Amino acid sequence: MEDLNSVTVGPLKRRVRQRRRIHEIIKTKLQRNLSCSGPKVKRTLTGFFPVVKWLPKYKVKEYIWGDLMSGLIVGIILIPQAIAYCLLAGLDPIYGLYTSFFANIIYFFMGTSRHVSVGIFSLMSLMVGQVVDREVYLAGFDLNDDSTKNAFGLNGTAETNTTVVNLKITALNMECGKECYAISIATALTLLAGVYQVLMAVLRLGFVSVYLSAPMLDGFATGASCTILTVQAKYLLGLKIPRHQGYGTVVVTWINIFKNIHKTNFCDLITSAICIIVLVAGKEIQDRYKDRLKIPMPTELVVVAVATIVSHFADLNGQFSSSISGAIPTGFIPPKVPSIELMPRVAFDAIPLAVISFAFTVSLSEMFAKKNGYTVRPNQEMIAIGFCNIIPSFFHSFTTSAALAKTMVKDSTGCQTQVSSIVSALVVLLVLLFFAPFFYALQKCVLACIIIVSLRGALRKFRDVPKQWRESKIEAIVWLVTMSSTALISVELGLLIGVVFSMICVVVQTQNPKVSLLGQIEQTNDFEDMEEYDNLSPIPKVKIFRFQAPLFYANKDFFLKTLYKATDLEPFLEITRRRKLEKKAVKKTDSVDQTNGDVSVSLISKDLDFHTIILDCSCISIIDTTGVSTFKAVLKDYKEVGINVILACCNTTIIDSLRRGSFFGAGDKDMERLSFHTIQSAVCFATGTTQPVNDSSV
Repeated sequence: MEDLNSVTVGPLKRRVRQRRRIHEIIKTKLQRNLSCSGPKVKRTLTGFFPVVKWLPKYKVKEYIWGDLMSGLIVGIILIPQAIAYCLLAGLDPIYGLYTSFFANIIYFFMGTSRHVSVGIFSLMSLMVGQVVDREVYLAGFDLNDDSTKNAFGLNGTAETNTTVVNLKITALNMECGKECYAISIATALTLLAGVYQVLMAVLRLGFVSVYLSAPMLDGFATGASCTILTVQAKYLLGLKIPRHQGYGTVVVTWINIFKNIHKTNFCDLITSAICIIVLVAGKEIQDRYKDRLKIPMPTELVVVAVATIVSHFADLNGQFSSSISGAIPTGFIPPKVPSIELMPRVAFDAIPLAVISFAFTVSLSEMFAKKNGYTVRPNQEMIAIGFCNIIPSFFHSFTTSAALAKTMVKDSTGCQTQVSSIVSALVVLLVLLFFAPFFYALQKCVLACIIIVSLRGALRKFRDVPKQWRESKIEAIVWLVTMSSTALISVELGLLIGVVFSMICVVVQTQNPKVSLLGQIEQTNDFEDMEEYDNLSPIPKVKIFRFQAPLFYANKDFFLKTLYKATDLEPFLEITRRRKLEKKAVKKTDSVDQTNGDVSVSLISKDLDFHTIILDCSCISIIDTTGVSTFKAVLKDYKEVGINVILACCNTTIIDSLRRGSFFGAGDKDMERLSFHTIQSAVCFATGTTQPVNDSSV
């Protein structure tokens, strides 16, 4: 509500805004949100299911070819990746196919982006796998990939020093086995992550992603890629090493690899070398000739097909003990409610999963929407990715997110709408129903090669560090700290350390901002930093000080310190010096009738080369009560030594804060002497010259 009545202060009129009472605001929101009508129901449904709005307008002749091609290509790429990323998640390959199928279907109905590809993602798989392996290990199962038996001895005690877990959970483990328990952990984790994301959308907590800066996310992705590379390295060599539990996975895993290097399976090693050469060559050819190639090369699918055929007919598993994927069932497993008993164990683990998943999804959605000239609704994107986790968790799926590589493929192959996601889901469905058993003989080292080669983009970020250092040292340090902590400590702690460290960097920058003394540009009414520019003229007897940051409790000491240094005058020390001079003068003249003020006045005219300080507040966006008190102290202290302090270029937020803090004293008349719209009008006031009418004080 705005009142047309206004307060006249100088030539400008500030509108007086009347704040509505809290109960009125609550009443209005309740009436708006709880009321029910036909148009509102329709608007809610179309908002919750955007497909209802855009599908009837689908231009078949214009869109169908691009959607079919992009969906088919992404589906072909998706199949080997869905199987491979299950290695990271510590789950059977069939669950990766389930995840890819259901995520594409649900996002088709609920997503607002036309190009984003939602499904299995290496980073999400890694984070899920760490939780799954930890819980499987704590439950007493053997983490050896080829072992399906429980690790408890005959007497029911653990042969290794495992943490004792709840007896009900142990009984559940013994009843359903390692694979069943692993997917139970993954589905419980996924359901919680989806619930968190929907709650964040309902509570409008999407601003959380603001604190995930681009350097921090890049560093996190690169550090996680180092972890993924390390976890998959054992498959390249055919080593059977359980995944390390706890901190320092990268270091400990490499130590274990070198300790067991003599057990290398040369069949897996040779296969890995060949696959990596072919995959990298395919990627390089794709990158070099992407303008000529109309569709991406299905290198991964070709490698998987050839490797499976060779492994089957050469019997690499029987002849050389090469690890293979094993039986992949066809069809769908009956849906099952995720275990409520397991949820308390993974409740905290689901938080970083939820945040990272929605952060990547929203950022990719906005990036490709901007590129293709349309808009997305971030809040609906959070709801969509939340339900892409909630609903599939009942169908034996694990956490999903938008994936950059597959999204770029969709965009480059002519994708127009999310109809392409349906096509991709149908491709996955064909594999689920008919072709899944054919991957029985596929070696795990081939899947590891696919995962490792897919990390090329993230690992190439190391080459950008020198350039980033030249552009912004602080952002480069954020990247290095996040990457190092993610790779060397753990993925979850790396994310937390990255967020905290990047926020600390922001605070440090506001605590130590740039300050400057301004001079006038010749033949203009503009002012700039005298340290940065030549040919600037200082105003006689006036110092103009600019503080380039918000003024609050954390940097008020820095403000005072830099102000004293810039003006070369600290009021307290000046007063102390004058008192000493006064005492000496009194002793010499034996004139005790003179007051301190009289002596000070006589000394001011002799010693100081300026009489006014103008504080340029154009860069001060906010000010707290401590900042207001600091301004009041500066005004009072400099006044005691005969220096006037006035403000210039204050925004209305600063003006209101100063008013509430009684900075202007008697009211609008004092305000006219203390605050000015422009530096030029403040200079005119300070020097006593005539100023233009348009530049008069507030």
